[in-house]
Amino acid sequence: MIPLTRIQRLIGQRMMKSKLTKPCFYIEAKADVTELMALRPGLSKSLGAKITSNAFLIRALALAAKKYPIMIATHRLTDGRASGIEGRVSSIKIADAINVGFPVHAPQGLMVPVIKDAHQKTLAEIARLEKLLTEKARSNKLTFEELQGQTIGLSNLGVYGIDSFLAIPALVASTILAVGNVIRTVVPGSARMTVRKMMSLSLAVDRIVSDEVYAAKFLCFIIEQLQNPQQLI
Repeated sequence: MIPLTRIQRLIGQRMMKSKLTKPCFYIEAKADVTELMALRPGLSKSLGAKITSNAFLIRALALAAKKYPIMIATHRLTDGRASGIEGRVSSIKIADAINVGFPVHAPQGLMVPVIKDAHQKTLAEIARLEKLLTEKARSNKLTFEELQGQTIGLSNLGVYGIDSFLAIPALVASTILAVGNVIRTVVPGSARMTVRKMMSLSLAVDRIVSDEVYAAKFLCFIIEQLQNPQQLI
């Protein structure tokens, strides 16, 4: 038998509670990231920071959350007596900040550092923060503050060769974007067939907070940003 670590138990408990209390729906689409992948090497040199796919994804996710703020809302039940109402009052509250959590596989377990106010940061700033937080997670040096405040999540298993998957939103959030591998795909064109680099995107959303149409618009905005990466620089 292999005993669970404290972090594994905590993550398991929180994910179970999230799964039981959030009636999520899932939508999937693909983004053509051919131009984005071609831009990355030159950008890293010109911006003075290694620009990963995650940096683009975090920025696109943050800008989409700014345009569609319901995606960073959470469902709340409060005592209605303060408002003269009997029983519990159900409402949603939009978060005050766009803070993107992204998981890092570390020796001590899965850690989820958070990039605060991601929509206010440049691509280079996000890339530097992502690198710093990843290194701190892997050396067990993350502070309590760097692990707190997530309002939306990103999980990228594409870097491990996974084509697509569905993620579970964190207990403190209602939305998570799951990112799969970049796959070369033959796409029909007006004159001939071309090979494009396509990325799988899956969105998990708490149905209490958002409906499917609003979430679809949110995901389409992310795709539009990724397919026009100059907008993210």
